[in-house]
This record gives sequence, structure tokens and C-alpha cells, in this order.
Amino acid sequence: MAGWEKWLWGGLGWSIFGPLGGIMGFALGSMSDNRSSGYYRKDAHYPRTRPGDFGVSMMVLLAAVMKADEKLLKSELDFVKKFLVQTFGTEHSQDLMVLFKDILDQDYPLRDVCAQIKRHMDHPARLEMVHVLFGLAQADRNIDPSEMEVIGIISGYLGISSADFKSIQAMFMRDSGAPYRVLEVDPEASREEVKKAYRKMANKYHPDKVAHLGEDFGVVAEEKFKSINDAYAHIKEERGWE
Repeated sequence: MAGWEKWLWGGLGWSIFGPLGGIMGFALGSMSDNRSSGYYRKDAHYPRTRPGDFGVSMMVLLAAVMKADEKLLKSELDFVKKFLVQTFGTEHSQDLMVLFKDILDQDYPLRDVCAQIKRHMDHPARLEMVHVLFGLAQADRNIDPSEMEVIGIISGYLGISSADFKSIQAMFMRDSGAPYRVLEVDPEASREEVKKAYRKMANKYHPDKVAHLGEDFGVVAEEKFKSINDAYAHIKEERGWE
């Protein structure tokens, strides 16, 4: 068995019997087809899927959002490339991009994929996913309604509450009420209620919550945490609190 085949099959892990395993199976078939047709690249490798590694599932969700408005923009592709480099390193990201291009050409059952993600990933990791999806949607500086709809559907499938969804949404779509939505608190809330909400959200989105995903995920986690602090600072300034 060739080296890339051992790498691929050895990395299927927990996803082998679910829709993510099917994605990897497609990847294997695609590579075999390319080899037989004369288009196989000897230097092409598909990434291995390890327990706790949400690389493959993240790419499926990214692809779904990218295709929502029926436009594949360079800014969005650049966002995916940057995310993969930050998360997995240059060498691994190149392998992942090979698989991502195949995923873009396919339609996968989002409900089934998200159900599997929900079973195997904790809540902080799923919140992280939604934040990344909003980052992708805003890559062209305009979140299309169709992209918003798909992210909302994915969030529901992942078991993300409406309040948490609106909180993350407010981190990207800012208006006068955004700081309150970020903290999941009513605009008429008292000082004590706002402070309590801030502490709750700061704990929920603290970067340590996703430390188990690896140090490179700290970049995204810090962005969310900063949004929480900025929202609280804005409310304090607006109300004249010290």
C-alpha cells in the first residue's frame, strides 16, 4: 500500500462510520480516479483525521457557507487558506486544500455531519466553529443573507442556542445594540446585571476553553474574548460607569 493510503486510512478514526468517513472515502476514490486517468499528483496527500481534530468537519461547514450565495470569491478562499495555515501549519494546510477543493464540488448532508460533530465535540469547540463561519462570511466585507441563513441552520444543528448565535453574530454585525447582544443582556439591564453578564460571557468564551484544540486555535479564541471585553467597555463608557 502506498504511503499516502496508509496515512489516509490510518487517520479515519471515529469518523469512519459517519458522514465524515464518507467524505474521506470520497477523497480516496477521487485520488484513485486521478491516478488511473493520468492526473494523479505524486506529491498530493489528503490529511489524516484524528479523534478530536475537527479539520475535516470544519472544511465541510466552510464549503457550505461559501456556496450559500452561489459565488466562490477569492477573498473567501484566501480566508480558508489563512485559517488552515494558522491552524495546521503550511505543510498540512496544503494537503487540506486538496481535500477542500473536492468538498466544494460535493453536497454533504449538513444535518448528519453536524449531528456527528455535536456528538464528538464539546460546546466551546462548536462555538469556535460558528465564529469561524462568520469570519468567512465577512471575508468580502458583506455578509450575504443566504450565508447568514446557512450559518443559522448549522448553528441549530450543532446545538448552539439562539442567544449564543446572536452573540457571535453581533461580534461581526455591529450597531448600537450589538454590545448588549454580545453580552446576551437587555439594553435596559442594570449595572449589576451587565457586570454579571460580562463575567458569564468572559468565562464562556475564555481561550482556555478551547486550549485542548491546540495553541493555534488561540488566535480565533482571543478574537472572541476581545469582543466580549470591547462590548463591556463600550457599555461602561456609554453609561458613564468607571
